[in-house]
Amino acid sequence: MMFLASCLITLALCLGAEGTQAADKVLSQARDVLSLSEERANTRIPVEIEGVVTVAQPDWGGRFFVQDATAGIFVENVDERIPLPGDLVRIKGYSHPGGFAPIITEPEWEKIGTAPLPAAKPIQMEDFMEGYEDSQRIKISSTVRSIRKDEFAQVLHLTSGGYRFQAILPLGAIKEPDRLIGARVSLQGTAVATYKGELRQMIRMELFVPTATDVKVEKLDLRDPFLESPVAINQLAKYRSSEVHGKRVRVRGTVTHQRTDKNFFISDGTGGLHIRTQQAFNLSPGEMVEAVGFLDYDFFLPVLEDAVISKTGQASQTLLPNPVTIEVLRESYHHADLVSLQGKVVDISRQSKSGIDGEIETERVTLLVQTPTYVFTALGPANESNDELAMLPLGSIIELEGICLLDLNEFGVIQAVQILLTRSESVRILEQPSWITPRRLLLGLAILSVILLLAFVWIVTVSRKNSTLKTVVRDKVEAQVELEEANDLLEQRVEERTNQLKFEVNERQAAEVRFKATLAERTRLAQELHDTTEQSLAGISLQLDTASKLYQEDPAAALPPLKLAKNLMRRSHAELRQSIWDLRSRELEEFNLAGAMELSARETLQGTEVQVTLKTSGQVCPLPEVVEENLLRISREAVNNVIKHAEASKVELGLNFKRDAVILVITDNGRGFSPDQAMGAKEGHFGLLGMSERAKRLRGTLEITSSRGRGTQIEIKIPLDSS
Repeated sequence: MMFLASCLITLALCLGAEGTQAADKVLSQARDVLSLSEERANTRIPVEIEGVVTVAQPDWGGRFFVQDATAGIFVENVDERIPLPGDLVRIKGYSHPGGFAPIITEPEWEKIGTAPLPAAKPIQMEDFMEGYEDSQRIKISSTVRSIRKDEFAQVLHLTSGGYRFQAILPLGAIKEPDRLIGARVSLQGTAVATYKGELRQMIRMELFVPTATDVKVEKLDLRDPFLESPVAINQLAKYRSSEVHGKRVRVRGTVTHQRTDKNFFISDGTGGLHIRTQQAFNLSPGEMVEAVGFLDYDFFLPVLEDAVISKTGQASQTLLPNPVTIEVLRESYHHADLVSLQGKVVDISRQSKSGIDGEIETERVTLLVQTPTYVFTALGPANESNDELAMLPLGSIIELEGICLLDLNEFGVIQAVQILLTRSESVRILEQPSWITPRRLLLGLAILSVILLLAFVWIVTVSRKNSTLKTVVRDKVEAQVELEEANDLLEQRVEERTNQLKFEVNERQAAEVRFKATLAERTRLAQELHDTTEQSLAGISLQLDTASKLYQEDPAAALPPLKLAKNLMRRSHAELRQSIWDLRSRELEEFNLAGAMELSARETLQGTEVQVTLKTSGQVCPLPEVVEENLLRISREAVNNVIKHAEASKVELGLNFKRDAVILVITDNGRGFSPDQAMGAKEGHFGLLGMSERAKRLRGTLEITSSRGRGTQIEIKIPLDSS
């Protein structure tokens, strides 16, 4: 069945390719997959191979390398199952471009047995470091520099032919790691490239060694460098006939500066030395230490790599820098030594940059210092605030102390000098800058130039204005005569136009008066109909609704609401007749405003459970007819709104008579509302609008206080002197 399914898949791929010869068959050799271009590998060509697992790390999530008779290749297996090196497996998957070289993705694999690991191909270190042997089992020789242990593996740091790389072994593979330091070993394993995925570019090469038997010691370093005499620092790069190439050396000196926990400088009186170690150490300046490591070169200057550090226990010594000049540095070097020298500060900047020795620095203050013959940089300390350095006055003559870092070319010529300041106090101002600095001179010259330019522009402008002014004066004299003649003609036409405008204005004012009178009468009629007929009809509707509900339960109980509706109909008829009469004559009979309000409210609320009370305060006095009529209409509209919308159980009417005003207050304990969201004329509700217009007509004010769940209070204040 598996064979039949494989044939069907192959047939489907052939039909879909339509002439693409490379997709006509399933790839059965790792070499064929590796030879695919990035574009072809991305077309998911079926792959079926059998091979031996060469690398499968426990922290790779199931991914592994496999090698058949033709080549090795990476298998992107995302599975809980993890094969072991030496497993013979059958894999079915698809081609994929991978991040660096083509790989097999979406695999289905099964173990079909075990087999010896493929023979390793001996190669040169240059071929290994160029990445051409990625995924292949190779064999190389190199020198062990250091060994460390992480969570899943032992990591060997090795060098060969000027190259440095890592070899990863299973935990516990090397039983005596210290014995291998400095030994020449032969390693067999799988070459693996670390790459930058977006660019598909190699960053470094690593060697994964699956078993301890793949490590063969060619030559041990039988010497104990800690028993040998320390070598003076100034002798490290010199010819010594007894020295064995590639072996460790022992030095002793005073710590002058610790850059990081694995990077520091020492001095033994003959010179300074830069030391790098895999140990994490906390050292103090002035402390005596011994270091055993491998001599290497950075920028053609000696450095001790992969050093093993031990403290001597001697008392700390006072550090005294070597006073030097830039000429002395350029002739006798003093690289990595503690020095002091003088110069002038010409620039200060904050930046993230790499030092000359390749170490990546955090953001620091960089001083650009000038001597009579050379310009160098001073880099502020990384573990302290650099604010004091940043505030140094430009042009100051300073003396600074720090570690000298040089950059030599292949001919031994110094290309750059950098002083690594050990602390902020390493800089001392010897002479403050003169007030007259080049920058200030340039600034003053620029200001003077601007002033002269402005003066020149002003003179030219004044001259042009004078010339223009003469011409303008002459033209104005000529125009004056013409203006006087035109003025006489204009006065005549203005007088004619003024008379015409007076006539038109009088006609427009008369039309406006007629329009306002008509508009006022229409508004009054609308309010009158709302306050009389519409309110009475609303009351009749309420009583009829009540009678309808009561009639279904007890027909006799429906008679009072029907009688009240009849009375309201009769009164509505009387009010309508009175309104028609008022159109002809507005003389009203005297009546009690408070009593009329209470009677109107009780009639409106009859048949409901709403209780009404009326309170008066102040000295009751007769009011102008128009005031009494409008206040009565407003109170009736407010009571109607309580019945329609408030769902209240109590209504209180209050009349407060003052010397210069009368105030009507209607309060209920209903559900309240938000005044700014109340419905108005657009929604067919004219109650609040009518009350507001009545108040405004009498030069009064209407104020509504309400919120949801807390009832409503309406206050109308009418000034009496306006009635």
